[in-house]
Amino acid sequence: MEVREAQVVDPTHLELAQPIQVPPGAKVLVAIGVPELMAEEHQAWIQMSTQRLASAYGPNEPEYSSDLIKTPNPEFRS
Repeated sequence: MEVREAQVVDPTHLELAQPIQVPPGAKVLVAIGVPELMAEEHQAWIQMSTQRLASAYGPNEPEYSSDLIKTPNPEFRS
């Protein structure tokens, strides 16, 4: 899959910023993403992820000692 930037010419036409290697008449899929709106959504996802991570590993999370490990991972280095 390739991502290309395009400008809306009118409600049914786009002008690509760069040419694509697709023969005339071929069908392509187009996903609409407005960069400004995508940035807002990205920030919302980061904020939600941060909150979920904080709740999973909050101040009441118990400390686990290494002697609880049943099978150590030989590739792990602390």
